[in-house]
Amino acid sequence: MQIVNKFPRWLTFGLAFPLIILNGWLLIQVVQYFQPLVSVVSVAILLSFVLNYPINFFHKRGIPRNLAIVGVLLLAVFILGAVGVILVPLIFQQLNELVNILPAWIDSGTEQLQAFLNWAATQQDLPVNIIGIATQLLEKISNQFQSFTGKILGLAFDTIGFLLNLILAIVLTIYLILNGEKLWDGIYQWFPSYISIKVRALLKEDFQNYFIGQATLGAILAVTVTLAFVALRIPLALLFGIAIGFFSLFPFGTGIGIGIVSLLVALENFWEGVEVAAIAVTIDQINSNIVAPRLLGNLTGLNPVWVVISLLIGAKLGGVLGLLVAIPIASFIKDIADSWKAGELKKVDNVDGIVGEVKSSLEVR
Repeated sequence: MQIVNKFPRWLTFGLAFPLIILNGWLLIQVVQYFQPLVSVVSVAILLSFVLNYPINFFHKRGIPRNLAIVGVLLLAVFILGAVGVILVPLIFQQLNELVNILPAWIDSGTEQLQAFLNWAATQQDLPVNIIGIATQLLEKISNQFQSFTGKILGLAFDTIGFLLNLILAIVLTIYLILNGEKLWDGIYQWFPSYISIKVRALLKEDFQNYFIGQATLGAILAVTVTLAFVALRIPLALLFGIAIGFFSLFPFGTGIGIGIVSLLVALENFWEGVEVAAIAVTIDQINSNIVAPRLLGNLTGLNPVWVVISLLIGAKLGGVLGLLVAIPIASFIKDIADSWKAGELKKVDNVDGIVGEVKSSLEVR
């Protein structure tokens, strides 16, 4: 250690960089080798983090923890059962309906585009070749939708394996809720107390705040958009509303969801697609700029640049699951770095030392 301290700082960082890259590469290989076990365990940990929030809420109000656990688990099972019985069949019904009517929508979109191209052909002063651009765009969109339709059957078979993994994750979640504290205590005891206390608090705060916040905003967006679509008699309103709410769980995903839904509706009726986009964007802006700050405040405190970088790294390491956990992990790293920079870890360490000295002096007396 003394020899390393004598090195220039730039040389120390230069030697550490290849080691970091090597460890990162090894981490990727380990994660890929143990899939889907890593995904099952990760989902169980995330669910236990989220469910632990209402459990602690009831426990702090005088309800015994075991009773709070039973109550929250029963409530979660009831909600999942209600969703499974009521919403899932309707969603699959509308998804099947979408697959059946999608070719007709593509034909309708082709006719609308052809009418536009006929109009554009009569205009001599257009600055760009709209006909060529529109034709290429339509071909690409049509090919993508045809490919999506062909993958529906394969997606149905993959759903069976997904359900099995989900059942395993739920069972593991229950065990983590019942015995998670002992498990985490055993892990954190390998670290100094002044580090483990801070890390444990920040880890719970970042993950619980982010996932509870995203789930709340996503549910509000899905419900409001679905009700708006039903009121306006938009086809497949439930499927499209829930799809937009699901995309909102991912950073920057709301815009993607709104774009896909608007494009699908525009295939049947262009102006109806514009109406869908305008309504969904308006509701999303109200949800993001009025509801979210009042309800949740700033969830991450991350710079948008770091958000994008975190998402790219998360997608590379873990796919969809990596996208879900990228932001809270990045937020946790930022909080730890800020705490270390502010000297909070050292201050906690000094407090522990002072407390230890006081206890020793009392024992001597």
